[in-house]
Amino acid sequence: MLEGLLIGLSTAFSISNLLMVIGGCLIGTFIGMLPGLGPMSIIAIMIPVAISIGDPSAAIILLAGVYYGAIFGGSTSSILINAPGVASTVATSFDGYPLTRQGKAGKALTVAAISSFAGGTIGAILLMGFAPALASVALLFHSAEYFALMVVGLSAIAAFAGTGQVSKALLMTVLGLVMATVGEGVLFNMPRFTMGIMDLQSGFGFITLAMAMFALPEALYLVLDPTRSGRSSGQGNEIKDLRITKEEAKSIAPVIGRQSIQGFLIGVLPGAGATIASFLGYAVERNIAPREEQEKFGKGSVKGLAAPESANNAACTGSFVPLLTLGIPGSGTTAILLGALIALNVSPGPRLMVDQPQIFWSVIISMYIGNVVLLILNLPLIPYIAKVLAVPRTFLIPFILFFTLMGAYIGQNNATELLILVGLGVSATILRFGDYPLAPLLIGFILGPMLEDNFSRAMQLYDGIGFIWERPMTLGLLALALALIFLPSYRASRARLKAQGVAEGD
Repeated sequence: MLEGLLIGLSTAFSISNLLMVIGGCLIGTFIGMLPGLGPMSIIAIMIPVAISIGDPSAAIILLAGVYYGAIFGGSTSSILINAPGVASTVATSFDGYPLTRQGKAGKALTVAAISSFAGGTIGAILLMGFAPALASVALLFHSAEYFALMVVGLSAIAAFAGTGQVSKALLMTVLGLVMATVGEGVLFNMPRFTMGIMDLQSGFGFITLAMAMFALPEALYLVLDPTRSGRSSGQGNEIKDLRITKEEAKSIAPVIGRQSIQGFLIGVLPGAGATIASFLGYAVERNIAPREEQEKFGKGSVKGLAAPESANNAACTGSFVPLLTLGIPGSGTTAILLGALIALNVSPGPRLMVDQPQIFWSVIISMYIGNVVLLILNLPLIPYIAKVLAVPRTFLIPFILFFTLMGAYIGQNNATELLILVGLGVSATILRFGDYPLAPLLIGFILGPMLEDNFSRAMQLYDGIGFIWERPMTLGLLALALALIFLPSYRASRARLKAQGVAEGD
């Protein structure tokens, strides 16, 4: 390992590779800020450039820099205009945007930058020390365990439900699962619930749905309620406030530590990825928080912002474990990276660390360098990035609508998506007026296909649902999911009984 690290250091710290890291981080960050252009799109565009470089180490370092740069930058649009263009930054908007609404955009971007840096750095350290061992653990997960893991992800709905809203959150989750079934099935190439519309053959696009649930309703709210704009609420005067108090730093430090480790471990599992890591990170932190702090989640909690940002960046690093050590892509983005590796005549797998150690270790070292570069790039730019909030409402609304429509169109390259976007956006606005949480719908939609795929495979392998009690790990994960669902209700009932006891004592 020490010899490999020295090889990686000498490769990663060459002038050309340092320029690749910086260039990849810059490209990923700035394009990642645009809703609709996630890491998959950026990396697919950059592959011909990477192949033309010739040196496999430099090419993979460039693409890796673009990858975590896009995840790092993707939180910006979620925080500032409530437009998460990447699935892994949806949870960032739950508390990031409320902080912006309170005039704390600079603080929100600072917390996101520090959390992302810490998550990526801890992930790189864990990847350096435990990659081979974790690869063997990842192989223990089969379809049954992945199905249970998806159920754990869905159990996060309890974290997004306010007081007395669990039934509403459950209803929205089911609606999201139903929407995920539109289009061709995962195992069967038969269109479902398309109503004969060819454009629905591939189902609803994630970008379209995310924009319809968050960005478009926000633009409509700005029209209906002028006081929501940054200028009219006096936010422009507080843009430069980037400071985090000592109390806030102490409160988010353990959150960042826990979610960096948890996010990395989830990222190691092929198929899990940064999205599940961010949702679970948010849910876990809300459930273990004291009662008074739980009420702040969803209303501008720095813990609620730090948790998903740490988790998704650590998970991005963790997804390189199955890619480099097993040759198994852990997500859609790493599947594209796998194609790039093959095109560069690099065969990822157990022999990569032995046969081409300069590639394996230089990628890991470059991840740490990339996180440092991203922090140096982003912190000084925060006051300027946040100035989007000083834009008058008459310009801000068209700005949000333009990027919303552009993101939906680019996501599927289909004009019908714009009609779907408007229809879903109006429906989402009505649901918001009815106080229905929209996050559970998006969770159900994202996890639905993976849930169906793995459940079907497990049923086929075990000829029924016997896999639930035949595999201890599956049973344990399902028990965890039940705990995540019922623990908030149990704590709420205990708090009510305690309050009643106090009242009767008085």
